Amino acid sequence: MNLEFTTTDFFVLKPAVMLCLFGCGILLTDFLIPQRQKFFNALTALVGLAFTGVVLWQQQSFWKTNGDLAGLSGAVTIDGFGLFFQWIFLISTVLAVILSSRYLDIEQEHHGEYYALLLFAQTGMTFLATSTELVTLFIGLELMALAFYVMVGFLRSDKRSNEAAMKYLLLGAFSSGMLAYGFSLFYGLSGSTKLVDVAQAIAGREARDPLVFLALATTSVGLFFKIAAVPFHMWAPDAYEGAPTAITAYLSVASKAASFAFLLRIFQTAFESIRPTWEPLVAGVALATMTIGNLAAISQSNIKRLLAYSSISHAGYILLGLVSGNQTGMKGIAVYVLVYTFMNFGAFAMVVAMRNRQIIGDDLDDMAGLIHRRPTYAILMLVFLLSLAGIPPTAGFLGKYYIFLSLIETRHYYLAVFAVLYVAVAAYYYFRIVRVMFTSEAASGGEISDSLGVRVALAITAGFTLLIGLYPEPFLQAAQRSLFASLR
Repeated sequence: MNLEFTTTDFFVLKPAVMLCLFGCGILLTDFLIPQRQKFFNALTALVGLAFTGVVLWQQQSFWKTNGDLAGLSGAVTIDGFGLFFQWIFLISTVLAVILSSRYLDIEQEHHGEYYALLLFAQTGMTFLATSTELVTLFIGLELMALAFYVMVGFLRSDKRSNEAAMKYLLLGAFSSGMLAYGFSLFYGLSGSTKLVDVAQAIAGREARDPLVFLALATTSVGLFFKIAAVPFHMWAPDAYEGAPTAITAYLSVASKAASFAFLLRIFQTAFESIRPTWEPLVAGVALATMTIGNLAAISQSNIKRLLAYSSISHAGYILLGLVSGNQTGMKGIAVYVLVYTFMNFGAFAMVVAMRNRQIIGDDLDDMAGLIHRRPTYAILMLVFLLSLAGIPPTAGFLGKYYIFLSLIETRHYYLAVFAVLYVAVAAYYYFRIVRVMFTSEAASGGEISDSLGVRVALAITAGFTLLIGLYPEPFLQAAQRSLFASLR
């Protein structure tokens, strides 16, 4: 193995290096900034994200011209798959930063380490999307997870936040242990930590080999926990409810996207040769995830918990694309992850907008009469909920359409039928929020937050939720070009 650090290695690692430099810079300069001017930390984070975006653009231009580029002896790769997800991470982090400043002021928890943790979490996600080697993947996963453990419990005076962080930490440690055990079996089977070598070793053994099945089972447990799939979903409602709402939004979209990037790398490379073994397993998990997620959401009166169970059900839909496994299914996964980023972040941004010093803003009754108090916000929330339910012409319909189409093309008719039926269930609990906003009397409790960050976040998320639904072609081309080609 070549241990010399080359210019190619640096070019491949530049996004992670940029994020780490600005994260460390925020930690070093935070004590120099007066309490009333802590928003400068947010500006520093945005500058760092802008530089990261420039680097990603450079990498994408190189990839379009020259193809894939491996660095660190093949441990990290610039390819369409990694670039696609890195853009999603970047957008999610930008939205989280601009949404957080006003929210942290209200919570009186405006500390520089918050923004540093956001950048460190994105660094971990970057490795989850670009790594093709087990050790690097695991390090990226733990870097992301450790940042989220702290951010979920960031409201130190809030017992709900403390409890959520503790549950998330304990269950996360269990899932990481299972994943590490599965990776150790990979190494034992192949004598290598590279996914290509692991895939060759598994392909050379019998499909019912006990060691292969044990590696599949333990790795799947760890991966299903990270995407909050049933029966490893129990952490999500408590973590979503207890975390600062801006972090809940970030956790629900960026962490889920990174975890799905991780899952796709494993299943579409290491486990591809034993697809007949794991396909029924993933189909069963997807069906159970849609069932529990949708049915549990019906009875929720807390919007953050309702959206948490909604997020669980969406993980089930994305898993259906993996079950189909064809080009349409992979395109469906890519589009679904992209549109979910905007529509779900937008819904949580509305919860942030409801927060002020008088009300927490995450109860269903806090939305009562929103059409009378702030008609624009009510209409925007309606757009997000329609998209989450998969109603055209919003972007959410596009994601579900390609998932359903892939199931029909691969003759998974029973899964397609159940998936369509659960769309009706989801529409019911989403329209509970719509009914409260448009037909109930206006709630009392103070003015709605009208900060610049909230307005910008709502404008971006609503704009893309409608744009992708009305003019999907460039987004579909990007999804197909990057995700499907790179994993094959």
